[in-house]
Amino acid sequence: MRINPGLAGTVVGVGVVAIAVFSVVVSFPFDDAFAPQLTPVPPRTIPFTDVNPYGADFLLDTEAEEWKIDKTLEMAHEAGIGWVKQQFPWEDLQLSPGPNGYYDNRLNQSTWDKYDRIVRLATKYHMQVIARLDRPPSWTRVDNRRPERPPDDFSRYGDFVYDVVSHFKGRIHYYQIWNEPNIYPEWGDQPPDPAAYVQLLRIAYERAKEADPNVVILSAPLAQTLENSSRNMSDLLFLQKMYAAGARPYFDILFANAYGFGLPPDDPPAPDRLNFQRVTLLRQIMIENGDANKPIWFNEFGWNAAPASFTPDRLPWGRVTEQQQAQYTVEAIQFARSHWPWAGVFNIWFFRESGNLPNLSQDRAEYYFRMVDPGFTPRPLYNAVKQATKGMDVVGPGKYAVTDPAAEFSGNWEPILRPSSAEGVIESSVTEGDSLTITFQGGGLSLDIQRSPNAGQIYLTVDGREANAVPEHSQGRSIVDVSAANHQEAPISIPIADGLSPGQHVLRLVVGPGPGPERGAVQITGFEIRPVNTSAALVRGGITMGAALVIGALAIVVGRLWPWGR
Repeated sequence: MRINPGLAGTVVGVGVVAIAVFSVVVSFPFDDAFAPQLTPVPPRTIPFTDVNPYGADFLLDTEAEEWKIDKTLEMAHEAGIGWVKQQFPWEDLQLSPGPNGYYDNRLNQSTWDKYDRIVRLATKYHMQVIARLDRPPSWTRVDNRRPERPPDDFSRYGDFVYDVVSHFKGRIHYYQIWNEPNIYPEWGDQPPDPAAYVQLLRIAYERAKEADPNVVILSAPLAQTLENSSRNMSDLLFLQKMYAAGARPYFDILFANAYGFGLPPDDPPAPDRLNFQRVTLLRQIMIENGDANKPIWFNEFGWNAAPASFTPDRLPWGRVTEQQQAQYTVEAIQFARSHWPWAGVFNIWFFRESGNLPNLSQDRAEYYFRMVDPGFTPRPLYNAVKQATKGMDVVGPGKYAVTDPAAEFSGNWEPILRPSSAEGVIESSVTEGDSLTITFQGGGLSLDIQRSPNAGQIYLTVDGREANAVPEHSQGRSIVDVSAANHQEAPISIPIADGLSPGQHVLRLVVGPGPGPERGAVQITGFEIRPVNTSAALVRGGITMGAALVIGALAIVVGRLWPWGR
């Protein structure tokens, strides 16, 4: 049988064209190119607000079994919660005066052990701890009618704060100084005293910063109340009197409570009304006292979903259904994050209790704030939060702080406090092998880096390959030298990648070796994601397809000219 050479060549050429075009069509990300991209977000200009807003109050110190603590934090992590608000009772830690008081002779163990375990397990799940410091031991007071009453000598509390911050240095970075001093019984059986609380706050602030200058101090949250009496003082009046007593220099973040009291999140604020938006009245007091550049975080926040059978006298927080509880909680956080540039972390009251607390038994309304039952059954609130946090660790175009949830630091990074900057903190490392991962959607990325002497090199990859905006490469990685002749206070923006295709990308930074034994710190202050140039991506696809067509045409010509008969 004789084959027509021209026909054979044409068939081969057409086949090559088909294969080339098919390969381009399959490989070019048309869906990504035309898919909606994440909307650019404006940068946050108030420190400590570019954060994972989802936190919760935990009661882990009441849990005896480690596996239950681990399970609790595992579930919280799976729901996207990034903050563990946890009480560290003074009476539970320092059993007697002096440094030897942190040991339990009866149990023959250190009193730090329980809390070291909590912090270790929180770290395991990449969650940060906010430590609440209050409840003095009886040996600090003459009057012990109320265990919440402050010590007779405030300097003793300062010593305790110093000890705690020193012990957890590098592991806990956020501390709450006291709790609800505007009401009985949190200030003991005595009238609320804003000036006295400010004195306690000042002592605690100074001793905490003495132990670790980079810890962040949160003021005591104030109970939401309209009462002004010898037992309770309105949160609005108490805060104003705190500023009058000179509180402003002695806290980095204002901590506040924001219960919904059975009302929806959009219920408007009013001085004679208790609701979620009452916090905006606290914000106004901050502004009037020249403190607008500080954020507000939320200590206890949420709606109560007690059974409908509970009578009104048993519902001090009002009541909503479980479905409303879930809906209102998520809607409130989303509203605040889009309308209040000063809002940071929302700690939902509460995540789960051990089943051993009488004041949280099922016959009390407070039990029905929980996200998860003692037996680890998730409530609708838990599921709503888990759904709301999906995709929160992926950012689109915009400028971000290192505290953004899309930036995951692993290793021995240490935060350095910069309260006067928009970022609030920078992340610093002197340890080779420490890493940073940023997951993003965008066409390019730059890192804001503060150079320092002998800081050495960082290694970078984007999607596992060399970063195309970095000129120096070695063994498949891009290299940037972040050393400088002297310390530089102002960060510089270093382009890492550009011209990326639509879709999700991952930057990985690894701290390289230092130039000597006394290496300087690699310091990351923030990052910026640039939008995708969709038209350029489509042009690149068109050029690739055109090249495939040219190759196919040449194959046809060669096929017709090839001497098949030989």
